[in-house]
Amino acid sequence: MNIVLFAMLGIFIFMMFRRNKKTKEQQATLQSQFEPGVEVMTSFGLYGRIVSMDDAENKVVLELSPGNLATVHRQAVTKIVEPAVEAETPAVPDDASSLTTEDAGTPTASAETPDETLKRLNDEGKKDI
Repeated sequence: MNIVLFAMLGIFIFMMFRRNKKTKEQQATLQSQFEPGVEVMTSFGLYGRIVSMDDAENKVVLELSPGNLATVHRQAVTKIVEPAVEAETPAVPDDASSLTTEDAGTPTASAETPDETLKRLNDEGKKDI
């Protein structure tokens, strides 16, 4: 009976150490992804974007909203909300022909004359219920 008790105690201690090791690995992986521009959440529910980090003092400066900065301990940042994404510049066409689309089945706004537009707008509010 004592052997079973010691075996269960040994399994319990082994599982506890294993869980702590996994938690530390996950925290190390998370903190390795910290860089300026990443949107994060702190352990107390503050959302912000990382502006700068001081590894020597374990401090992270977060921009909560434009112009509002908060300094928190590095371990208080617990979740990455949105990884930093390099801004892509949209392709700008050389001419304006690609900005307009004309489908054969649907009329475009330019197909309606100003008089028809005025009549349509005036008639919208006069529907009988």
